[in-house]
Amino acid sequence: MTTWADVFRANGADATRIVDRLFLDRGDRRRNYSSFTILLVLSGVIATAGVVATSTATVIGAMIVAPLMTPILGTALAIVLADHRQVLRNVAVVSAASLAVVVVGYLIGLLMQLPVTAATNSEVAGRVTPGLIDLLAAIATGLVGAFAVARSDISDTLPGVAIAISLVPPLAVVGLTLESGAPDEAVGALLLFGTNVAAIIATGTGVLLAVGLRGAAQGAGLRVGELRGRTLLVVAASLLLLVGPLSAGSATVLRQQTLLAQSKTVARDWADARGWELSDVYVRGTTLHVVALGLKPDNRLGVDDLRDELDEAGVGGVDEVEVTLVLGGSRTATAVA
Repeated sequence: MTTWADVFRANGADATRIVDRLFLDRGDRRRNYSSFTILLVLSGVIATAGVVATSTATVIGAMIVAPLMTPILGTALAIVLADHRQVLRNVAVVSAASLAVVVVGYLIGLLMQLPVTAATNSEVAGRVTPGLIDLLAAIATGLVGAFAVARSDISDTLPGVAIAISLVPPLAVVGLTLESGAPDEAVGALLLFGTNVAAIIATGTGVLLAVGLRGAAQGAGLRVGELRGRTLLVVAASLLLLVGPLSAGSATVLRQQTLLAQSKTVARDWADARGWELSDVYVRGTTLHVVALGLKPDNRLGVDDLRDELDEAGVGGVDEVEVTLVLGGSRTATAVA
């Protein structure tokens, strides 16, 4: 009688298929690495272009094309099989590939006339302050990805996993923000990438152990080394070490949301007093952006008045206020604290 454990347990054929799929040096090594390199560079270009153009669809396309999931899951597989040589090889591939995408982002950034930072680009802003929710999403996505690799009958979910887990776009943001002179934002994007990598390796290791891959690999005649407990502790610790900086990111996001909620009320009253309609209020870094609809005034937009009203309402954390008025002629004014 077949049990649920038997349904989810890997066999020798599964072990061979997974090893051949995740280890790039299996089979035609030159072909595997050349395909990986081409797809990596192209996905880096697509991701960077999508970020610069603030095109979510283009960024999603880069996620699907990106081949980084293979060596990252390959690292998890090498850990499960206790193959130290493959661990080092896959870590080296991930590191070199990550650096290559950062370089691509930096070079494309050199072509841009204006800086590409969180203050001017929503795609960048969404990737430079990762929080605990990003870790939760990464763990869940990593579980799905590892399970899809372990089970050939559900491998069709891998494109969805590629979209859900953000690998190449954060690296493109690292290159763009470094070129734009915003190293703190580059660190934030790198933290998001590291979070996703750590989650994939940890969940991949757990899933492959859970399906009995070590025993299946031994039965298939594959090389399996001695897996030590401290190795698993290191994998688990890599996730725990991320909790601190991600908690700080969550606190930053919470402050921005609170700031936005407070600012909207003040900005709406300010716009109503001038006969304008408030269209949008958003925060980029420490700059509050207010967009209103109305007739163009003969004098200033009253941005200094808005600045004063925000201060009187006790809205803190805003270093600069930028107001854009559309309809009847577009006009922008800025007030600095």
